[in-house]
Amino acid sequence: MATITDFSLLRSTPSLVPSFSKLNPIITIHRPLKLRCSITEQSTTISSSKIGGEAQSNGGHSPADCVIIGGGISGLCIAQALVTKHRDVPANVIVTEARDRVGGNITTVERDGYLWEEGPNSFQPSDPMLTMVVDSGLKDDLVLGDPNAPRFVLWDGKLRPVPSKPTDLPFFDLMSIGGKLRAGFGALGLRPPPPGHEESVEEFVRRNLGPEVFERLIEPFCSGVYAGDPSKLSMKAAFGKVWNLEQNGSSIIGGTFKTIQERNKKPKPPRDPRLPKPKGQTVGSFRKGLAMLPDAIATRLGSNVKLSWKLSSITKLDNGGYNLTYETPEGFVSLQSKSVVLTVPSHIASSLLHPLSAAAAEALSKFYYPPVAAVSISYPKEAIRTECLIDGELKGFGQLHPRSQGVETLENELVEAVDRDLRKMLIKPNAKDPLVLGVRVWPQAIPQFLIGHLDILDAAKDALRDTGLEGVFLGGNYVSGVALGRCVEGAYEVAGEVTNFLSQYAYK
Repeated sequence: MATITDFSLLRSTPSLVPSFSKLNPIITIHRPLKLRCSITEQSTTISSSKIGGEAQSNGGHSPADCVIIGGGISGLCIAQALVTKHRDVPANVIVTEARDRVGGNITTVERDGYLWEEGPNSFQPSDPMLTMVVDSGLKDDLVLGDPNAPRFVLWDGKLRPVPSKPTDLPFFDLMSIGGKLRAGFGALGLRPPPPGHEESVEEFVRRNLGPEVFERLIEPFCSGVYAGDPSKLSMKAAFGKVWNLEQNGSSIIGGTFKTIQERNKKPKPPRDPRLPKPKGQTVGSFRKGLAMLPDAIATRLGSNVKLSWKLSSITKLDNGGYNLTYETPEGFVSLQSKSVVLTVPSHIASSLLHPLSAAAAEALSKFYYPPVAAVSISYPKEAIRTECLIDGELKGFGQLHPRSQGVETLENELVEAVDRDLRKMLIKPNAKDPLVLGVRVWPQAIPQFLIGHLDILDAAKDALRDTGLEGVFLGGNYVSGVALGRCVEGAYEVAGEVTNFLSQYAYK
C-alpha cells in the first residue's frame, strides 16, 4: 500500500521547517495508507431544561433560522460564514454536536512538551481558508511553511524531491527522460481520447500522462490523501479541477490556457486587504495546532454551540420548518428551525433522514469510509540519517511511498511496523527505539470518492427535493472534498445555499 510521510512544524515561527535545534521528530502513521511525520517542540454549552422527562420546544424562543448538525470543521465554518458573510439574513444560527468537544476529526494533542496531530495536520492557505482564519481572530497565530521546502517520493530506496516549479522539471530524478516526454506530450493532447465512461484516477492519469506519473507521483499522492485505491477513485469526483481541464480544453495544457484566458476576461474583484499573502506554494497550521480553528469559531459563536447534544429525530412541521429532538445532559430538548444542515458523516445522516426520505437515506448509505490509524512516535535528531538532512536540518513537507516500494503499514503491530519502515529510508538502522506518543484508530475515517460518487450525491439531494424537504442541506467532507481547505470552501458554498433558501422561501 502507498503511504505518506509529512514533515511539518507546529510552533510560533515563520516557517514550518526551521532549525532542528532542541526539537525531536515525531512520526505520525495513518493506516492503511497514510504515513505522516512531523517535527514538534518538546465553550459554553446551554441546554433547555427537562420538564417531566419530555422535550421542551426551543425554551419558549422563536424558531432558529438554521440549525447545523455536527460541530466539526464543516459545521462550524458554515455557521461562521452565515454570521459573517451572510449576517444580514440568518439572525439565529445554532450548531449542535453529539460529542463534548468541537472539531470533529481535527485532533491536536499537547503533552509532555510535544504537540502533534492525530487527524488532518495542515491546510492549503487559499483565500477562503485565510478568510476563515482572519474572521476567527487567528491571523497572528497562523503558521505558514517555507515554500522552498521540498516534497519527497521514495523510489528505488532513495527519497527523491518532487518538482515544485516548472524550472525543476528537466532536472528532477524521480522520472526517466522517457517518462517526462510521455507526460509532456500527453499533457499537450498527444494521447488516446477520453473513453465513453467515468474514468478512475488511474485510468485518467495513465491515459493522459503515462505510467511513470501515475506510479511515482499520483498513485502515492491520492492514496495518501484519500487512504484509498486510485483504481477505484473517480477522477471527476476526487480531482475535478484537473478533470475539467481536459473537458474544457481538449487536453490538460489546452484547458489550462483556456482557463487563464477566461479568467483574464473577467475583472478580478479586489482581494480582501485583511488576508495574509503566502509566498509561493505552501501549507499552513497554527501556533498550537489545527484545533485552534474550531475552538476559536466555537468561542465566537458562544452559547449558540450546543455540546453533548445527540440528535434523536427530525420531523417536518406544517409551517414548512423542522423540529429536532435531542438527548442532552439535562434531558430531551426540541428545537424548531427554518432550515437544517447535516454535516455529520453520510452514514449518520442516512439514519437520521430515513424516516423522512428512504430514497435519500439509501443513497447516503452507499458511501464508504475506510479505517485509518495514526501512530505518533518521536526520535532524537541524531537518529536521522545524514543523507536525509539539508544544511544539517530535516527540511521538507513530507514524503510519499508508492505501494510498489515495499513499505509496510498494514501489520497488526503498528508501532513496530512504523519503526521498521522508517529505518528503511529516514532513520538510522541502529537508532534507539522511539518514544511512543500515541496511537489513534479512526474506524471510519475518510470518505472515498469512488466512481459514481457524484451521481450518488445528486441522487440524495434530488430525493430530498422530491420528498418536499426544502431547507434540508447536506454538507461535510463527502460533499465538498476531504482536504481541510475544501471543507472550508464547501462551507461557504453551503452557507450561500442556505442564505438563498431563507431569502426566497422561508422569509416570504
